[in-house]
Order: sequence, then C-alpha cells, then structure tokens
Amino acid sequence: MQRRQFLAGMGAVGASGLLAPAWAGPGSTSAPNARFVVLMLRGGLDGLGVVPAYGDPKYRSARGDLALPAPRQSGGVLDLDGTFGLHPALAPLMPLYKDRALLVAHAVAAPYRERSHFDGQNVLETGMTQPFASRSGWLARTLARSPGGMAIGKTVPQLLRGPNASLSLDPLRTPRPDAPLHRAVAELYAGDPTLAAALERGQAAQRLLARHAEPRASRRADVAKSARVAARLLSDPEGPRTATFSIGGWDTHSGQKGRLGRQLGVLASAFTSFAEAMPPDVWAKTVILAVTEFGRTVQPNGTGGTDHGVGGVALVAGGAVAGGRVVADWPGLAERQRLEGRDLRPTTDLRALMKGLLHDHLRVSPSRLNDDVFPGSTSVAPLRGLIRG
Repeated sequence: MQRRQFLAGMGAVGASGLLAPAWAGPGSTSAPNARFVVLMLRGGLDGLGVVPAYGDPKYRSARGDLALPAPRQSGGVLDLDGTFGLHPALAPLMPLYKDRALLVAHAVAAPYRERSHFDGQNVLETGMTQPFASRSGWLARTLARSPGGMAIGKTVPQLLRGPNASLSLDPLRTPRPDAPLHRAVAELYAGDPTLAAALERGQAAQRLLARHAEPRASRRADVAKSARVAARLLSDPEGPRTATFSIGGWDTHSGQKGRLGRQLGVLASAFTSFAEAMPPDVWAKTVILAVTEFGRTVQPNGTGGTDHGVGGVALVAGGAVAGGRVVADWPGLAERQRLEGRDLRPTTDLRALMKGLLHDHLRVSPSRLNDDVFPGSTSVAPLRGLIRG
C-alpha cells in the first residue's frame, strides 16, 4: 500500500488526525454561528435514576431501594415540575434549568429494542433502525456539505464517520511530537501536495489545541477539563462548530445507588464546564445533546443495580435551548404500563428529538433529515419548540 493510501485510510477513520480538515470557519450548515455538541453516555444510563418520576403513584414500589426521598428531604429529589426531579448529584445543573438552559426528554429511545451495548450504540450513532445498516453516522451525514466536525478523545466515533474526514483531538494526551520531527516529516512530504497540505492542517489543529491546553488531574477533573477545552475550541474563531464527547461507565448492574451518584457528579461537571468556559455570546448559540444507547429496567435486580432496558432519558443544555421543562408523554410505571413488564416504555423516538434540534438549530431541511440524515424516517415527526425563538 502506498503512503498516501495508508494515510487516507487513517483519515477516514479519524484515528491519527493527520488528515484533519480545515474547519468550516463561518459554519458548516445554514446556521453558520450555531454550535452543536453530542455527548455520548456509554453504558446504558438509568433514566429513572437521573430524572426520577417521583410523582408517579408507582414510583416507590417500582424502584424499591433505588427510590430517592421526596423533595426537601435529606438526599431527596430536586423538584422540576411536581412530577419529575433531578438526582441530587445533579444539583449544579439546577441553575441551568431555572435559566431555561436545560431541557429533559423522558421516556425516549432509539428504534433499537434489544439490549446489546455494541449494537445499541451502533444504532444510536448511525441513526438507522438496525445495527450496522450504515458505515456513516447521522452527525457526519448532517455535516456532509462541510469539512467535518471534531471529536474530543482519542478516536473519531461512528457518529462522525462519513463523507468528510473529521478530526479527533485529545486534551488529555500530553506527549506531542517535537519540532525536529515535525520538520523532518514536512521535508518528507514536501514533494507531495496532498500529504503536505494534510500535514499542515493537522499541525494547525494541534496549534489550536495548544492554545487551550490544561494539565491532567482526577477523573472528574479530567472530564471537566476536556469539556472546558472543547468549549474553548468551539468558541475560537478558528475552531470547529460541531463536536462529540463521550463519558463511559453507565452500566450499573450492581451497587447503583453510590455508583450512579458519582457518575452524575462527573456529568454535571461536564455540563457546567461547557457553560462556564464559553463566552456568553457563544453559549447563547450552543446546544449540547446528551444521549445513551438504551435505558435500564424499572425495578432493581438482586445486586442493587439495574439491568439493560429500553426507555430512558436525554438531556439538552445550552443557551439556545428553550428549556426549564420536562418533555414527556409519560407511559407510567405500573407493571402493565411497562414494555414487556420490565422496562420504561418509550413513547418518543430519539430521532424525533434529534430531528427537531437539527432542523431548528442547524437549519437542516426536512428532506435532508428524512432522506440523508435519518433515512426512512419520514413517519418520525421532529419535536418542535426545542430552540429559543
């Protein structure tokens, strides 16, 4: 295989960053100043743990030991609207909710109805109805007419793989090639316009990242740091307008009560770091969508955890969000109201949520949403009114 072919392949999967795109500059959609971030919560987040439906008459009996105390009690739910509340570990997000910059979508799910992490994440990222029905991700197809997006982390996820090469930048990776190596590679590629241009784009992206670098710390601090760096990159005039970000560790099969609280503290630090690191004028144009591949069972299992389920929750934050509310066609928690008697029944297709955000925030046309971004989804109407007027 020739050197150019090899590097082109690396660029296609986004692993090396050598074929980093030049950023779109004025924007990659018909909403040129809009910022859009997808936060992947990998492992199957327990939506009823994150946003308890404490007002449902069956909440306490269904959740057993995982039921949280009522609002205003010690360790109790943080009330949102009299029916739903936030887990107390998400207390840092209450100011966003009160400022109408946080929206909760409950009883949501991708079309996938099995319970495999691998397959579920693939369906979520490709936007298809079956696993491995496409090699490209729905966000990549959204950006098909632009140079691509940015992944915060070591590799580009399926979500951003597609027609145009996207770049992965890892704020936590400290070793960098030194100047002599850069010069040597530049001399090697000098006679090949394609490789020379690709190298320069990659070096430009590294210089952009270097302007916003921070030292490493604890896991929670590292997640917060990555979010802050991503926020600064999105705010930089030379930076991207679209990004992905992942947080793992949501597979709470056992000991969920303590584990979930710690995880949610990490998630809260990511959201608040984005909000604090962005200038107000950029934050006002930003939407952050947090999604997971599936929810978890309504009732706890024998080890104090929950098993793989279906219906769950999605969180949408940002200054552009028409938040301060819970969007839910609530199915109820009684056993007869559950899916197969065990799972929170999904009443909203996640694609409806994503379509609504892409249409109203990024100005993606209905025809592109139905035909290109989420093929075969004409029957799934976008949720409207998610973005501030």
